[in-house]
Amino acid sequence: MARTGAAPELAREVRALWDLARRLYGAERLVLHAAKVGALDLMRSPDPRKQLTALVRILHEEPTSVVSGEEEARALVEQIEERMAEQLAKKRVQERLERRITERIQRQHAKYLQELRNQVLKEEAGPDNAATLRKYAELERLEHRRVGLGPLGQALRPSRLEEVVGQQRAVRALMAKLATPMPQHVLLYGPPGVGKTTVARLVLEAAKAMPHTPFAKDAPFVEVDGATLRWDPREATNPLLGSVHDPIYQGARRELAELGIPEPKIGLVTEAHGGVLFIDEVGELDPLLQSKLLKVLEDRRVRFDSAYYDPADPRVPKYIRKLFEEGAPAAFVLVGATTRSPEEINPALRSRCAEVFFQPLSPSDIRTIVEQAAARAGIPIEPGVGALIAQHAPDGRRAVSILADAYGYAAQEREADGAELAVRREHVEEALRSARLMSGARVRASSEPRVGRVLGLGAAGYRGVVLEVEAVAFEARGRGEGTIRFNEAAGSMARDSVFVAASLARSLLGVEMAEYDVHVNVVGGGRIDGPSAGLALACAVISALLQKPVRQDVAMTGELSLWGEVKPVGAIVEKVWAARESGMQRVILPAANLPDVPPELATDLAVGVRRIEEALDLAFGDPAWRTVSRAS
Repeated sequence: MARTGAAPELAREVRALWDLARRLYGAERLVLHAAKVGALDLMRSPDPRKQLTALVRILHEEPTSVVSGEEEARALVEQIEERMAEQLAKKRVQERLERRITERIQRQHAKYLQELRNQVLKEEAGPDNAATLRKYAELERLEHRRVGLGPLGQALRPSRLEEVVGQQRAVRALMAKLATPMPQHVLLYGPPGVGKTTVARLVLEAAKAMPHTPFAKDAPFVEVDGATLRWDPREATNPLLGSVHDPIYQGARRELAELGIPEPKIGLVTEAHGGVLFIDEVGELDPLLQSKLLKVLEDRRVRFDSAYYDPADPRVPKYIRKLFEEGAPAAFVLVGATTRSPEEINPALRSRCAEVFFQPLSPSDIRTIVEQAAARAGIPIEPGVGALIAQHAPDGRRAVSILADAYGYAAQEREADGAELAVRREHVEEALRSARLMSGARVRASSEPRVGRVLGLGAAGYRGVVLEVEAVAFEARGRGEGTIRFNEAAGSMARDSVFVAASLARSLLGVEMAEYDVHVNVVGGGRIDGPSAGLALACAVISALLQKPVRQDVAMTGELSLWGEVKPVGAIVEKVWAARESGMQRVILPAANLPDVPPELATDLAVGVRRIEEALDLAFGDPAWRTVSRAS
């Protein structure tokens, strides 16, 4: 092809050809060839024609006269370009062939080593010996050994949502959060033994059957206990998120370790992909592990890393390469259960989850659970057995355990005298004495009013408790020498509430508290962690000062201000349930807490008040106390 141009263009083209020649053949090789054909001086000349002549001599390895004309120089440039292009193509083809040959040799070598191992194993007697075969036989014998645990363990767990007792509201709430095209992560709060795990499992099964379900038919339910989950912060082992077994320290599979290839191990979050990951006692999970779990919830994948992973190593299996480069899928719905209060749970975890609260079981609920368990197990029970167990069992799991104990005593009795097998009250009483169980409701409602005794309400965990608050008042021995005493074990906040009660008594009754010795006590030494007993304490003090009896079928809770206002308090649901279980006819609450009361209890049990006078009207049964003063 004809070319035109001035000498500077030729100089640029010649320099480009020299640069390409250096990359193709190497600078040292060019110098050696130049010396061989006598072209060193030409190669170092500033004249592009002489440099071109030197390049021609080196490539052809023979002497050549110096290029003189422009047209001749152009023709030589084209010839050199063609020759160098051909050499470059050959070099690339040769490199590609050498690389493929090397890879094939490595694969054949690994295959040959594996064949040698297999051959050696075939030649040997095998990996087993007499000792290992004996252990294998022992394991086989254990597989066929059975223990007569009886059917009661399975009877406690319902097989359908309709069989769940006492948690209809929680079931409905959990269904609304899981059985939807956009399911949410959920935290389940509640005391132990009320069915959190069972309900979560059954809700997933129910969600699979819905027409617009987000879950496939084979969606997994993976369960783990956060209190027993152990992991290594160095990621040597992490059963929840997954870990990497490096070839030197942990040892991947034998063949991978020999090749120096790390092996990722997927965790429970990947096993739960497409389904539900249920973490019981999620509040006990290690805080650092919780933070890592939150990252997985956001990314919906688990990432793996190892200093031993070489992405350019052709021996790495496809699944290991995929796990290191893309991670493992972990798109699941988290359901965490806990017996802790919401304030004790990681705020970051709470912000990503909806919350569902399970209620403590009432005695009637526990009685139903016992009767259903007995029916499923085919155990006849005497009338009243379920109610007796319900008085002593705080939850369904313990109730069925008591039934199982009573069944054991009944079975022993039948073995002794051949009587018909049936669980009677005396069997339950013997089981209760053996376990030293007391009745759950220690304070019961009474129809007989009493002076200076008021039933307050408290909460411990997810269970309410009825408190006996009592007060007595005596005239002081000397004028102005009256004192106020209170059991310090109840706590400093309760002591402050006593002083508020004394101030209100003075304000409402017009009495001088310095003229009386007042002693206030919380029976049982129960500790009051908050100010919610203020209303009960004030009513007890005023009853003692007026010597006016208080109804014993009324319980109350609420914080008092110095102006007599009844302020809202917490744990209303638990307190109202405790009052109902104790047989109370009326529960006095702060008016601001009425929306917190369950609908089935708000109409006939709970009454809201805004001031202490309203509470005293209900506690005394009439407003006549307003016109009475002990000072008169």
